[in-house]
Amino acid sequence: MSGQAAAAPGRDLRAATSGAAAMLPGTTGSGQQTTLGVMGGGQLGRMFVQAAQSMGYFTVVLDPDVISPAGLVSHYHIQSDYRDEQGLAQLMQRCAAITTEFENVPAPALITLGAHRPVAPSAEAVGIAQDRIKEKAHFVRCGVPLAPYAVIENAAQLAAVADDLLPGILKTARLGYDGKGQARVSNRAELAAAWADLKNVPCVLEKLLPLQAECSVIVARGWDGACVNFAPQRNLHRDGILAVTQAYEGNMAAALAERAVAATKAIANELQYVGVLCVEFFVLQDDSEAAQALGTLIVNEMAPRPHNSGHYTLDACDLSQFDLQVRTLTGLPLLQPRQHSPAIMLNLLGDLWAGGVSPPWDQVLALPGAHLHLYGKLKASKGRKMGHLTFTGATVAEVRTTALAAARLLGMDAF
Repeated sequence: MSGQAAAAPGRDLRAATSGAAAMLPGTTGSGQQTTLGVMGGGQLGRMFVQAAQSMGYFTVVLDPDVISPAGLVSHYHIQSDYRDEQGLAQLMQRCAAITTEFENVPAPALITLGAHRPVAPSAEAVGIAQDRIKEKAHFVRCGVPLAPYAVIENAAQLAAVADDLLPGILKTARLGYDGKGQARVSNRAELAAAWADLKNVPCVLEKLLPLQAECSVIVARGWDGACVNFAPQRNLHRDGILAVTQAYEGNMAAALAERAVAATKAIANELQYVGVLCVEFFVLQDDSEAAQALGTLIVNEMAPRPHNSGHYTLDACDLSQFDLQVRTLTGLPLLQPRQHSPAIMLNLLGDLWAGGVSPPWDQVLALPGAHLHLYGKLKASKGRKMGHLTFTGATVAEVRTTALAAARLLGMDAF
């Protein structure tokens, strides 16, 4: 086993409140190196691996794709299915602690790993995030406002849907992401047809509400319950996929930002969560009936991992969301991150490589404050996240000007 503290990492981490040592990287004197594992080999795993390696850790990725972005840069890549017993055994043998880069890792696999190694986030937390029905029940327990909704798992529940939930959005309870597994419905006939199109799988119907904006909050919570946060990001989605994140002081009202942070921490604390957690919110139109009844801010969903909307932290903050993911997993101190520059992030989808032609990076990188991050994916396809582009600068106006200039060069819509 490669790990300086591999004999008892779980005891060390979970005893943080009693002053036990954190899981530090190996030293030259020990001859060994602490190794951290990640389930999933996408771009989030890749950036976790890079953050861990910069702090002196060895890394291992478990992912079935031989050319996964994280597997290509990690010290070790276990190419196996997430349920494969031999693959999980190899991961446990090599690692002192394990995290995940996406919420659809099978929860039973995390249970198996958690019986032998510290795993953060826990199988319970990931299992709740995997299922919208469980997720909404958790939000209710936390006392955070959310859109009126109904659970639809059978024909009787479909028939019992209240009239005031229409028009609404029907969402599959599991495996929906980036706008997939969703349908807008205006009446009962459309609702029944949409449920049939979704193969009558368990779903939730959410009342369609008048939205003013979308935002997200990223927190990091340690084994000892310490919790830090980034300021809320304001987000723009197109076709259900994040397109633009704006992160700077004043991007939303201070009182609203405080409520969003408090709600996110309540969601994390109720779960006894360990790791990086993102919660997405809708901001309702102030003068709408929904805002009067529910409050201006309602919770949408949570992601038990670093999040696309937090990628700007790599370039605009003294600690990135991936630095905090490493710190939470290993029990290292959590410090409140500081943002040193206004930032705007553009998501780079495979659409930009239409016709097999690469975007004009020479012109984009001639703009001041440009930070290009490509994920090492070899095939570009429509809607696939290929990278992101962050702009930082001295003022919000400066950053916005250069980000809009980049959008024009790339053929992206203004924002």
